[in-house]
Amino acid sequence: MASEGILLGMGNPLLDISAVVDPDFLQKYDITLNNAILAEDKHKPMYEEMPEKYNVEYIAGGATQNSIRVAQWMLQVPGATSYIGAIGKDKFGEEMKKNSKLAGVNVHYYEDETTPTGTCAVCVVGGERSLVANLSAANCYKTEHLKKPENWALVEKAKYFYIAGFFLTVSPESIQLVAQHAAANNKIFMMNLSAPFICEFFRDVQEQALPYMDYVFGNETEARTFSKVHGWETDDVEEIALKISQWPKASSTHKRITVITQGKDPVCVAEDGKVKKFPVILLPKEKLVDTNGAGDAFVGGFLSQLVQEKSIEECVRAGCYAANVIIQRFGCTFPEKPDFH
Repeated sequence: MASEGILLGMGNPLLDISAVVDPDFLQKYDITLNNAILAEDKHKPMYEEMPEKYNVEYIAGGATQNSIRVAQWMLQVPGATSYIGAIGKDKFGEEMKKNSKLAGVNVHYYEDETTPTGTCAVCVVGGERSLVANLSAANCYKTEHLKKPENWALVEKAKYFYIAGFFLTVSPESIQLVAQHAAANNKIFMMNLSAPFICEFFRDVQEQALPYMDYVFGNETEARTFSKVHGWETDDVEEIALKISQWPKASSTHKRITVITQGKDPVCVAEDGKVKKFPVILLPKEKLVDTNGAGDAFVGGFLSQLVQEKSIEECVRAGCYAANVIIQRFGCTFPEKPDFH
């Protein structure tokens, strides 16, 4: 059984505005499928246009928050997980609080008085998704909030930490505080490559956090971008996973493990100079509803077993199970109870 507060996530809480759109809409706003970007001025009108033009759903999102919610769902132990991030004092923020509490996650949000809760446009075409994040309040997270005794207590209590790479754009200082605490106390610190733009444009802060990472998650596109940025001159996902796992570490207590998903192709796990591949659960095309949150769900499933000290095989199996459930539903949502044995 997972103990209370064993897993802590920190990231950008966003309300997903999710809709099936037409290809012209993607073209109009210059966005591509299977990518995640930060909104520029040219993207701002899409947040108004989507609800006018399409049938939208509002779902509590943000990469880290999705993973934590999925881990919580898989664990079925109220309060086993906690989450920290910034929202606005508005109806979307209230919605997010309600959503998280229902999910059983212990959330400690920093509430910004002047900035609206962040949103993420999730544009779905043929089951594939494109994400455009307007961080707003999520971008206002401050280390002062993390240092407050009632919030730092969550850090002290947790034994596992997970932060998506997206948070590197907001508060690298907060990441360093948690990473250093984990290294000093033999706890497990984990991050995600999250998106090609993080590897390209936030390379410095990513490299500062990397020595502390005991687990690195990512997908094949992100891994290849990471390789390109570091001049490794290889597109071979297994080789890249190995090289990431061998990057110098701040603490020698745990060897780094790299876990790279590849859509319907096998999951690559690099550990101890070797790569293992694990097949995923294949889904007939007609059952695919939407890939939004698939990677987040994989991590959530994986973490749910890791915090119970299960084997890597079991962690991957749980990750594949959770991802398989989520892609058959709209948004990062799940049934009341998991059916994982």
